[in-house]
Amino acid sequence: MPTTVKVLVTGPFSSGKTSLIQSISEIDVVSTEGFAADGQPTIAMDFGRVSIPEDDLYLYLFGTPGARRFDLRMFQNPMMQEGFLGIIFVVDSARPEMFREARSIMHVLLMYADVPFVIAANKQDRAGAWSHDDVGGWLLRGQTEYVPVLPCVATNPASAQLVLLELCYEVLHRMDRE
Repeated sequence: MPTTVKVLVTGPFSSGKTSLIQSISEIDVVSTEGFAADGQPTIAMDFGRVSIPEDDLYLYLFGTPGARRFDLRMFQNPMMQEGFLGIIFVVDSARPEMFREARSIMHVLLMYADVPFVIAANKQDRAGAWSHDDVGGWLLRGQTEYVPVLPCVATNPASAQLVLLELCYEVLHRMDRE
């Protein structure tokens, strides 16, 4: 019987969560549509899957809506955390005006979600994008916990796969420590 685990893909509004899931999912991504405050259609939730046949493992990718509509108190609910392998936190590195919101969301996640965590500094192909090191320095300022920050172009499957792979490495590192 295959093993299934959940991976949460979250971050601020329009950071590239849906694109990342679409890039690596081997099934058609299931998305529910909602509407942003400005009336524009947006994705409310995403679901995709990646399988690792040789290990009989399925990774279910759950994308959250942007934080403006996403109630972060849900992480206080142990049912939400149960079964999550880890979290991919996507931030738009070309929009530094969103970093304050991203840091706020990230701090809540670090407080409530006791699972491995990686940051995807997305849109590295855009003019004016901050380097992944600079994005990480800004977001993680004051944090004592190590969190890998990776350069990413979520629309590029190879780039998105590297982010997921790094999360898997973080899970293995935690298992070794425990």
